[in-house]
Amino acid sequence: MMRRVLALIPAFAAALLLPACASLNPFADDTPKMAPLPAFQASASLATRWSASIGEAGVYLFEPAVVGDDVLAAAEAGDVARFGGAGQTRWRVHIEGGLTAGVGADARLAVVANRLGQVIALDADSGAEQWRSAVNAEVLSTPALARDFVIVRSSDNRLFGLDRKDGTLRWTYRRTTPPLTLRNQSGMLVEENVAVTGFPGGKLAAFNLANGGLIWELTVTVPTGATELERIADVVGAPVLHRQNLCAATFQGRVACFDVSNGKMIWSRPLSSSNGISRDARQVYVTEDGDAVSALDAFSGASMWRQSALARRGLSAPLATAAGVVVGDSEGYLHLLSRDTGAFIGRAETDGSAIVVAPRAKGDAVLVQTRGGRVLVLEPR
Repeated sequence: MMRRVLALIPAFAAALLLPACASLNPFADDTPKMAPLPAFQASASLATRWSASIGEAGVYLFEPAVVGDDVLAAAEAGDVARFGGAGQTRWRVHIEGGLTAGVGADARLAVVANRLGQVIALDADSGAEQWRSAVNAEVLSTPALARDFVIVRSSDNRLFGLDRKDGTLRWTYRRTTPPLTLRNQSGMLVEENVAVTGFPGGKLAAFNLANGGLIWELTVTVPTGATELERIADVVGAPVLHRQNLCAATFQGRVACFDVSNGKMIWSRPLSSSNGISRDARQVYVTEDGDAVSALDAFSGASMWRQSALARRGLSAPLATAAGVVVGDSEGYLHLLSRDTGAFIGRAETDGSAIVVAPRAKGDAVLVQTRGGRVLVLEPR
């Protein structure tokens, strides 16, 4: 389901759409209905190991971070916290200005961004502020940490390379973007001294972290359509790397995998997603617009299965685990699907608020942060 807000929608376009929504019965509700929870015989479960409160996400997307056995999380009001292996609070601090993105963290630093266009680095052990740097831009994506740099992406698709020691701006990357783009959380993959991320227009690009230089650019999809709205083709979510295979998905476009050793496309398949993908050694898993979950063969792109019983439930991007494929929905449920068939094998309820950010792995467990502000670690059984 496409829940991301378009960065620009002219008012006249909205007015033109109103007559199309009219019905012969002015009191009729033509809104597509959310699918009911499917009934099934559970063969697995997701048991809550611990749960803690961080605060509501508001209109932003907050992705928690895993550092060792601990979890770091942030909320719109400005709280940042580190929770221990049993959910106990190790530290909690408040950042003025309110926050707009999740925590990027490693063993030494925890980095967040506020509404004032500032990037703030905290000591990962104590929560003490180490530095703050003004990028003077809205940051919606979780900061990425590398050995020498903190990489931040703004909502207008600029990249900022900050020195992780003191926050000094070392480089900036700018590119021309289409008139209409999705207002979404664009993930970043960091491997050694290279960062890979997607852009509007169906492009996937790699950068040298030392200077922000473009190393290569790949085309996941080519925008098509007669209008700017039809031509939106943003790469969504974070690209996924498995050995030499790099895969990504686009909105109103395709899912594709590339061989990073030579830049050649391995396969490409028409499929629209506004959330992103996950994969394991055999398959790529996609949450489609409309909220079907699909599994594609990782080496050919062939369809392996498609689960459509969660239509219009507002699904998150998927997470592939050893126990199955996990997706969250707008009512706070986590659904566990068989990796082999897509059949339902388990389900768990959280706090009743939406899970819009993809669940993430924490060892053998599953970590989620709800829009209502709960951070949960669940154990597949």
